[in-house]
Amino acid sequence: LAAEEPVLLAELKPGRPQRYDWKSSCETWSVAFSPDGAWFAWSQGHCVVKLIPWPLGEAELGCKTSERKSRGGKAETWSRGTAKEKTLECGQIVWGLAFSAWPAAEDGDTDPACAMGLPCLVLATGLNDGQIKVWEVQTGHLLFSLLGHQDVVRDLSFAPNGSPILVSASRDKTLRVWDLSRDGRNQVQVLSGHVQWVYCCSISPDCSMLCSAAGEKSALLWSMRSYTLIRRLEGHQSSVVSCDFSPDSALLVTASYDACVIMWDPYTGEQLRTLRHVPLHSTLDSSSEIHTSSLRSVCFSPEGLYLATVADDRLLRIWALELRSPVAFAPMTNGLCCMYFPHGGFIATGTRDGHVQFWTAPRVLSSLKHLCRKALRTFLTTYQVLALPIPRKLKEFLTYRTF
Repeated sequence: LAAEEPVLLAELKPGRPQRYDWKSSCETWSVAFSPDGAWFAWSQGHCVVKLIPWPLGEAELGCKTSERKSRGGKAETWSRGTAKEKTLECGQIVWGLAFSAWPAAEDGDTDPACAMGLPCLVLATGLNDGQIKVWEVQTGHLLFSLLGHQDVVRDLSFAPNGSPILVSASRDKTLRVWDLSRDGRNQVQVLSGHVQWVYCCSISPDCSMLCSAAGEKSALLWSMRSYTLIRRLEGHQSSVVSCDFSPDSALLVTASYDACVIMWDPYTGEQLRTLRHVPLHSTLDSSSEIHTSSLRSVCFSPEGLYLATVADDRLLRIWALELRSPVAFAPMTNGLCCMYFPHGGFIATGTRDGHVQFWTAPRVLSSLKHLCRKALRTFLTTYQVLALPIPRKLKEFLTYRTF
């Protein structure tokens, strides 16, 4: 099941010269695609976020790498239909990015978000000073700021079901839940339970669960209905730094500095498998490799059959769900984050020097078996599957116990 190696399609680099007196501000900590795939957000360092219409122009995708440099620090703007690239000056180092899942209205239906007087697509940016700035994507205008966190807002996640619920994760060791539809942009809940900085938060596609990862060996799983802790997921040997749910909400992956990704059943808390990031060249002295495979980011592909991981050993890895070894590698230096394009085929990665790279990803035609499993697991929990009057082998397949 070896996949073709990822090919670098384009590389975008910040146009501003590096300011060595303020070096720590140039990282691309976060990249994001809008749910419909029409926009790409790039935190390119130096307090700037670029909103780029997707797909990129032929000039960018046709060459191996492209430096789209801004002249004299000013943003370059060009048309892609009516959409133009926008530069968001955030005023603080940007750590987290998230697009809302509010869909565009179809067939004359009034979109719930638009009906509340909110734009149909917004981008939330998590900043160094604890603020969350929320921007209207179509215009690039700042709508409002959310205040409450006492330290860096490291990650953001919108509820995927289209409701204007936003979860933020911060170095102040809390998660906060916001309802953007309310007057005054109300904070709904503060989730406390971590004793270290919170690095990552991910809401399950069925909007029932929230996973959070902090600088601790366990990840926390929360109920999105009652905002209470469901369980601690314990199994890593070092800090958990990234987490993601499968598209059917039946699986959860966590990535850690211990160089392992653990795949969990979020309903039972069971560890289903561990993916170990071993050095590509086994001839290297293993004792010197102790920290080089520290993981930075993990994400599921949109159809749920692949994972992508970025680690400090300068590799982007692609994993097939049913295999314990990577099916493809790509060399990338100083990788910090990765995200799949919502319709598949591409992966975007952000680097420590403010660059963003776009890679080809394996395109897969899901088997009928997988499509059936995904359709069932979208609305059945593990316990509900186990209660069905069906053969044991089928239950094992539907609960991802067979590989």
